[in-house]
Amino acid sequence: MIGRIPILDVEPVVECGRRPAKAVAGETFEVSATVFREGHEMLGADVVLRGPDGRPRPRIRMHEVTPGTDRYRAEVTVTSAGVWRFHVEAWGDPFRHWYHDAGIKIPRGQDVELMLAEGALLFERAARRVRGPGRDMLAAIAARLRDPGIPPSGRFAAATDAEVASITDAYPLREHVTRSRKFPVMVARERALYGSWYEFFPRSEGAQIDPMGRREPTSGTLRTAARRLDAIAAMGFDVVYLPPIHPIGFTGRKGRNNTLEARPGDPGSPWAIGSAEGGHDAVHPDLGTLEDFDAFVARTRELGMEVALDLALQTSPHHPWVKEHPEWFTTRADGSIAYAENPPKKYQDIYPVNFDNDPDGSYAEVLRIVRHWMDHGVRIFRVDNPHTKPLRMWERLLADICATDPDVLFLAEAFTRPAMMGALAKIGFHQSYTYYTWRVGTAELEDYLQELSGPAATYMRPNFFANTPDILHAYLQHGGPAAFKVRAVLAAMLSPTWGIYSGYELCENVPLRPGSEEYLDSEKYQYKPRDWAGAERSGRSLAPFITQLNMIRRAHPALHRLRNLRFHHADQPEFICFSKRLTLAETVQDAGSAAAGRGPDTVLVVVNTDPHQPREATVWLDPSALGSDGGEELVVTDELTGESYQWGRANYVRLDPERTPAHIFTVTPGPAQP
Repeated sequence: MIGRIPILDVEPVVECGRRPAKAVAGETFEVSATVFREGHEMLGADVVLRGPDGRPRPRIRMHEVTPGTDRYRAEVTVTSAGVWRFHVEAWGDPFRHWYHDAGIKIPRGQDVELMLAEGALLFERAARRVRGPGRDMLAAIAARLRDPGIPPSGRFAAATDAEVASITDAYPLREHVTRSRKFPVMVARERALYGSWYEFFPRSEGAQIDPMGRREPTSGTLRTAARRLDAIAAMGFDVVYLPPIHPIGFTGRKGRNNTLEARPGDPGSPWAIGSAEGGHDAVHPDLGTLEDFDAFVARTRELGMEVALDLALQTSPHHPWVKEHPEWFTTRADGSIAYAENPPKKYQDIYPVNFDNDPDGSYAEVLRIVRHWMDHGVRIFRVDNPHTKPLRMWERLLADICATDPDVLFLAEAFTRPAMMGALAKIGFHQSYTYYTWRVGTAELEDYLQELSGPAATYMRPNFFANTPDILHAYLQHGGPAAFKVRAVLAAMLSPTWGIYSGYELCENVPLRPGSEEYLDSEKYQYKPRDWAGAERSGRSLAPFITQLNMIRRAHPALHRLRNLRFHHADQPEFICFSKRLTLAETVQDAGSAAAGRGPDTVLVVVNTDPHQPREATVWLDPSALGSDGGEELVVTDELTGESYQWGRANYVRLDPERTPAHIFTVTPGPAQP
């Protein structure tokens, strides 16, 4: 049933409140609702926020977005992890109604004494509710409104004094108070929204390959892989993501470049999990032991990073589950177990698990595996192909883990249909892979990001990987180093979370064949040791540029958020311009940033998306998105070059991709310094 004062279309709400909206600790987001009432009566609206402790926080007044629309909004900030709840309260506001009517009637001589008398009654009511000096002031105003010795205009003017109005605004008379339903917001730790990810295969770091082919290649280990961690940390990454580190099966093992015949020494795909050495709870003997993994995790933490481990719920034909639980798989008409297929693709080395055959038994094993790796220091899981498993299983798992360990995060690797991607986010996945890899044009990027930073931000947090072991986009294949810089800038600046797969900094761009997005000599099927030191000595590495991007991200709390993204107009299609801004109050909440508490933080980014040639454009700024009224010039300082410029509404830009394809500006008001 509708309330005394209708409160409709409350946001942010997911599935009518059946599932929580998402935020992270310290994040500010908008609560809005349509609020109206009969006739011309005035009203007010507040947001009431309750923390995980159940106690209400101070009310936050809502304001009409545009007069006459009945849409009210307020900015709220959640300060700690846990389940928060909010509701909207609407109420008749007799003070506002009186101010409105009296302001019209008294100057016109209509019902003057009646209006003043009604105002006196309101101030007397308010005085009974207020303590301290404000009480005496309100009582004095009531008496003045009743004083016939003072001209009506003087009596009314006293009631509209700014100090008096501030008291009546702080202590409104609330009539017909109506409350909406309470809606949940699941607040996670900040890493759920903000972070820089680096993916690499431990077996390639320290691998030994005889260029003459006289000896079989040997795998790197977790100990040799740990030597790479210092360089990853130096580039400013927060999360080290490892593909599966478990034993690999032999039946159907894939050879180099996904061939059906593995040669001696070919290690196979890490996603073909399981052999006589163990399954999902074991470490591949070539990589070392659980103790070696513990040491890897410990070293990662010493360097200020976290480990994300792949959770791939599938097996090789040699996995212990195949013998111990054959009911967990699909048996075909000929009696064989079905291997994975996505026609025309075939994965003869992998058996998918059928979670419908024994839902409780298979779920218990998945839960055990996750908790096993949690016990060994893993607090982030990158889940492989979650869209090929039942959603109800994931919903159950995510809820059970969250109930005991709410700091554990799950990333959904699901390059699939929008409905499935959205559903995975809504049932509890903390982050989602996205279509970013395939969005390369300005118009499609703007459309996609407006969706992600707008309606979808209520439930989905994007992770913008610029490349993956499976995806080498044609843009990177043909754009040279400039293309790698462009995509890194866009990923790192547009999304609070971004990542690269190892080799990105070396601009690896050779596909398996023309038109393919697979890498030639894919690391999924072979060892791929890289000469990091040689690349840096020769200047071929983008590591210094990537380090700059991550340093800029850490320094600017505005880049830690998603909902604050705003686009500006450029008059050439090759250019994209956008900004992110946090107010002073919001930067105070971001304790992990160098800019926290120093003042408003505004970052403006201009990118030439054409990696092949210099381009020129005029960029038209939206002053309101930059915290400006449009009447002042702005100083923009490029974080990549240190150069400063004085900008107004319209600004000429020329960007040469060979030098730098982008400006990353910090924005401050006032004239540029000489």
